[in-house]
Amino acid sequence: MRDPDGEDDGVLVGGDAYGGVKVAPVRARRPRRSARARRRNVLVAGFLSAAVLVATGVVWATPRQIGTVDAGVAAVSRGAENILLVGVDKRDDLTREQQNRLKLGRESGQRTDTMMVVHLSEDHKKVTVVSLPRDTWTTIPGKGEHKINSAYQFGGPKLAKEAVEAATGLEINRYIEVNILGFIDVVDSLGGVTVCTPVPINDTKIALNLPAGTHQLDGVQALYYARTRATARSDLDRIDRQQQVISALLNRALSADTLANPAKLASFVNSTLGTVKVDPGDGLLGLATQLRDVSLDDVTFADVPLADVDFRTPTGESAVLWDKRAARDMFAKIDADQDPARPTPTAVASPPAAASAKPSPPAPGQISLKVKNGTLITGLAARMKTALVAYGFKVPGQPGNTNQKDYRKTVIRYGAGLEQSAKVVAEAIPGAELREVDIDGIELVLGSDQLKVRQQKPTSAPTAKPSVTPTTKTAMQNICKK
Repeated sequence: MRDPDGEDDGVLVGGDAYGGVKVAPVRARRPRRSARARRRNVLVAGFLSAAVLVATGVVWATPRQIGTVDAGVAAVSRGAENILLVGVDKRDDLTREQQNRLKLGRESGQRTDTMMVVHLSEDHKKVTVVSLPRDTWTTIPGKGEHKINSAYQFGGPKLAKEAVEAATGLEINRYIEVNILGFIDVVDSLGGVTVCTPVPINDTKIALNLPAGTHQLDGVQALYYARTRATARSDLDRIDRQQQVISALLNRALSADTLANPAKLASFVNSTLGTVKVDPGDGLLGLATQLRDVSLDDVTFADVPLADVDFRTPTGESAVLWDKRAARDMFAKIDADQDPARPTPTAVASPPAAASAKPSPPAPGQISLKVKNGTLITGLAARMKTALVAYGFKVPGQPGNTNQKDYRKTVIRYGAGLEQSAKVVAEAIPGAELREVDIDGIELVLGSDQLKVRQQKPTSAPTAKPSVTPTTKTAMQNICKK
């Protein structure tokens, strides 16, 4: 691409890239910057590309290539910023053939399929992404209590922004809207993405059938993968998959295969730009140059702390409730450029009872563990993994085997600082032995006692589910390892 002054434009997602990339020949140049600065300045836009339902970032392009939408925000020129990223499901302009191919139905109008808050640190060297569950039950300003994704339907971008500000306590400085259907072209422009699912997915409504494991997906398949809710944790699993797709897209966009291929890079840029709308006068172009030092390790995903994932609304709908105190604390830390997963220190003036109170244990959905078969019983680990995932735990990768095959007792082995999480696992598997060892993470070694996972999740209190401590992971940690 070339701007009216004859200078090159392009896209770089996430930061570190090796080798300069020119999308068009250069006719005139300003004084040359260092090669590293030129590479950095190309941009952080795959966030947005993925943002189709999944992303965060900024696009460097001529203003006429980016659509506008009025969300009533005033962009800031520097310092920390909060961006509301909204993925809109718009299908009015699809042909009948496209609707049938994508299995989207024929409803008209627009609805928000995904909402994310993207925080840029004051020095613009760190990015934190928080996905807001679409079934969040909250107060929509002027409309009463509804799911948060209904704000857009009630009042468009302005009300969506106001609803997010009310729920999070953050001031939204930028609004970015993408059409999720453009996601297909973005993925295809990069040659597809690699994802890994810890559990089988069989969604008959959209004909998505993936066994557990690693898969290479094209645009349509990636859209299905990021949108399906046909797993045990429904929308919460869906958020995990969307974050995984973002990471996969960033990794692919930053690869030498993309950056060293002008045709592929140009295709990626054009596909990305076609999906984006921003608030008028957003100043997005100026922000691009400030993000030159962002890399995959600098992009962090955080989950909203939840108090109830099975809330039944007065109208009979299924929804989720935030742990309001923990959520406010997390967003306050994010807004202050602090690690959202860092425990909040107890105030010196707190009453003794509050100071001595133990933190709530994490929920199963916040715990990741490995499963190993310590016996000669075939399929034992695979069956246990299926049961643990159904219970709500995260069990990435395939189950393994121990070198020793004569374990009689099932053992939960955990590293330093993970006792509370290990106890949650033990509560789900009555009879398992807890053992702290010198390892990273948690692993379950199965014995010949063949213990079973509880049929129902226990609750620590009859009236409410426990709060959870926010967990985070970087985009680099979220990339599938083949």
